[in-house]
Amino acid sequence: MKRLLCCVLFLSSCVAQNAPSTAKQKVLWEKLGSKIEQVDRKLDGVMGVAIEDLTSGEHYSLHEDEVFAQASSIKITVLANLYLQAQQGKLKLTDLYTVQTSDLVADSDIMNGLTPGVTRITLRDLATMMVAVSDNSATNVLIDRVGMPNVNAMLDAVSLPHTRLRRKMMDLEAAKQGRENVSTPREMMNLLDAIYHGKLLNKEFTEDFFKMLSTNKQSFIPRDLPADLRIANKPGELEAVRNDSGIVFVEGRPYVICVMTAFLSNERDGEEAIRRVSLESWRMFDRLSRATEYGRVVSPGNGTR
Repeated sequence: MKRLLCCVLFLSSCVAQNAPSTAKQKVLWEKLGSKIEQVDRKLDGVMGVAIEDLTSGEHYSLHEDEVFAQASSIKITVLANLYLQAQQGKLKLTDLYTVQTSDLVADSDIMNGLTPGVTRITLRDLATMMVAVSDNSATNVLIDRVGMPNVNAMLDAVSLPHTRLRRKMMDLEAAKQGRENVSTPREMMNLLDAIYHGKLLNKEFTEDFFKMLSTNKQSFIPRDLPADLRIANKPGELEAVRNDSGIVFVEGRPYVICVMTAFLSNERDGEEAIRRVSLESWRMFDRLSRATEYGRVVSPGNGTR
């Protein structure tokens, strides 16, 4: 018994010595929060933020339960349901679709250049257009294919009651009637967390989902981050609205970041706010990913002293 007690005490001591310093990391989170709040104070508009460490579960939030118009960021939910239905065998990503004249709406740089009645493309091709260039016609075809009620039923199943797909792209009449596509920073963060942790899709479809969402695109989260950093995100733009939500795959320390803005007097200020929040977040996670429990950051080329 005495020997067993000594072993337990020894192991407890080892665990305590090797455990990360949560107190020092808490200070980093507090300072990140202060920097984000400075950005918020200077912004002529409203900003909501939700950031989660996918390794530890720690998170930061600001106005996280406010409902924001999503613009094209809602396409994350369409993509998720497309992959879910593919996993369920209700469709195949390789299913072919013939482009129709009735499909074509504004802001469809690829679809508007195709030949209606002749061009056939796969659902995966449509998803690529939806993510890479935010093609609205491609998005609407996918919404028709998966069904708007099915997207919302999926969101209910993962307890996201304030995230809703209510209209197709460029349906201004629906928007005027209040049928806007909406979410909150917390709920979009929770959706991406659920997909990352395999709660919605199996391993194969989860990997392909994030591969698709990582398609290179013009957006705000990656703007000042390293060019070789993998980022799976989808921005959104409307008048007085700028959003971006995604996962930044820092090696060993991936994190979710969702930044939403509204009532902007200047949309460029909203883009700048998202860029600054993203940069400050990456700086913290990059340090955490390379640091010992004592806060010594180890990088290639470091000296031995």
